[in-house]
Amino acid sequence: MRNFFSSAASLAICFLFLLGHEIYGQEKLRKEIENIVQTLNASVGVGIRHIESGDTLSIHGSDHFPMQSVYKFHLALAVLADVDQGKLALDQKVFIRKEDYFPTHSPIAVKYPNGNIELTIGELLSHTVSTSDNIGCDILFKLVGGPKIVEASIHRLGIRDIAIVNTEREMHQDWDAQYNNWTTPQGMVQLLDLFYQKKILSPQSRDFLVKIMEQTSTGKNRIKGHLPAGTVAAHKTGMGGNDAGVISAMNDVGVVTLPSGGHFAIALFVTNPKDSIETVEAVMARISKLVFDHFATIK
Repeated sequence: MRNFFSSAASLAICFLFLLGHEIYGQEKLRKEIENIVQTLNASVGVGIRHIESGDTLSIHGSDHFPMQSVYKFHLALAVLADVDQGKLALDQKVFIRKEDYFPTHSPIAVKYPNGNIELTIGELLSHTVSTSDNIGCDILFKLVGGPKIVEASIHRLGIRDIAIVNTEREMHQDWDAQYNNWTTPQGMVQLLDLFYQKKILSPQSRDFLVKIMEQTSTGKNRIKGHLPAGTVAAHKTGMGGNDAGVISAMNDVGVVTLPSGGHFAIALFVTNPKDSIETVEAVMARISKLVFDHFATIK
């Protein structure tokens, strides 16, 4: 993935991002978001960036938040970069053994309980991103060389505020491992901005990933929860918890299309909430709608 992005270009974009405009009327919007955030008993991070203008806002934007399945977006970028370089192909078939299965969320395992099947890389990506399939995720990690290879590819883009260390299987085996895969809200919206502005992948690969993000079936009550019917959101969710009902994280990141045709990137991270899932998702939906309404009024 050496061609993912040149060092000079990545540093320049990182510099421009840090010099990005503040959102018009930022203090009012910030206060409204902070008031919503304070209703949760949790650590909350928010990152917002208007794609076309570069306007930015963050709350706890440089803090580290565990990504959970959000990192499947980063994995998809790495897989598709290998596709663009001819190392892999979307129609390339991958054999999935029964031994690749482990107890986890996996629509693949539900559909093919006996394993020993072949799926294309395109199908694995769709399952991994759209339905957040954990078994598909770990198979793709193997194809590109593991989590640290994916981490290095993101670092080469100039985004250093991220760590990708453990696979899904490893996180299932060790509760603390989930906290090793982290990012910052600022780093997340920066990456979404680079991706959506077609500065990372080929047009074909970029469009493929946008499509499967728009088809995401998880977390419908988060970023999309209060948005007007028909609003397009390309997003990736993440969630962690255990059988005792302890929630370690609830996340959602993505790019929302505005009525004007513009877009905003948004990253919402909620760590160790003491509130119910419904309460956390309602807060995430309120923040997203607040941002949507703010940018919808700006011509």
